[in-house]
Amino acid sequence: MKLSDKIRYLREIEGSLRGLNRAMTQQELVRAIQADFESTNGKATLSQSYLSQIESGARPHLTNTTRLLLARFFKVHPGYLVDDPEGYHAELLSDLRTTEDKLDLWLIAGAERFCRDKDLCQALLTLAHHEDSRRCLLLLKAVLDTPSLADRLLQVLKPKALELPTLTQPAPTKATKPRITSKSSTTAKPRTVKPRS
Repeated sequence: MKLSDKIRYLREIEGSLRGLNRAMTQQELVRAIQADFESTNGKATLSQSYLSQIESGARPHLTNTTRLLLARFFKVHPGYLVDDPEGYHAELLSDLRTTEDKLDLWLIAGAERFCRDKDLCQALLTLAHHEDSRRCLLLLKAVLDTPSLADRLLQVLKPKALELPTLTQPAPTKATKPRITSKSSTTAKPRTVKPRS
């Protein structure tokens, strides 16, 4: 596991432990570290931009001071906060379990990326926290492979979601509006309205 993945994972765990039901943001983490160390008469120097560089991989290594600061805050051994060697596993894991862990980290990262879409973010986190997220994704594929099953399931499980365009058919591109005619006309022909750009 890469250092960046470990930091993201620790933010996710810390957010759960603090009752946020989501990962702590980088800014929340920096503030919490500062508050924690101010309460013990210490000085914490870690910026959100530095943390962002670590998580993005722009800075592949931590300074020793930062490593000790993060280790103390997250209550982990400082040696944990490094990239694991290729193929290294702390415990005996099957290849499937390793795949599941990677998938869960990917889903958590996706949830962070789409945090402005609350429903999508929560769906990705729910999937990541499921015991077998791989099997859930395979089930989703089977649902989507079955014509109109996704729409039928939405009708039953989430009726309010039907206000959005259907999953299997594209949204209409042209709107039609009936033409208003005089009272003497008995048939009105619809006219095509061009969408404004």
